[in-house]
Amino acid sequence: LEFRRVLFRSLGIDYEEIIESEIIILKNANTTIAFVRYNEIAEVEYIFVSSPFRRKGIATYLIKKVEQLTNHKAVPQDPISPLGKKFFKLN
Repeated sequence: LEFRRVLFRSLGIDYEEIIESEIIILKNANTTIAFVRYNEIAEVEYIFVSSPFRRKGIATYLIKKVEQLTNHKAVPQDPISPLGKKFFKLN
């Protein structure tokens, strides 16, 4: 279990990043900002970003973090939602 308190510089949001076994959580004192569940080959099971924090690059940050931790390109697991298809640029 790894805990880090860092500043999301592009947003100026103070958040805590928690990395557990195949899950990354971003949270502040008030709420869970976002999280991603993935496996060892970077298949993304679920990604969530809270409404007030959407369209700010947080999902992209999480996907890049998954890729960094697994050394694989992140891909979505089935089934994939319409928003997931849009995010991963799938038809």
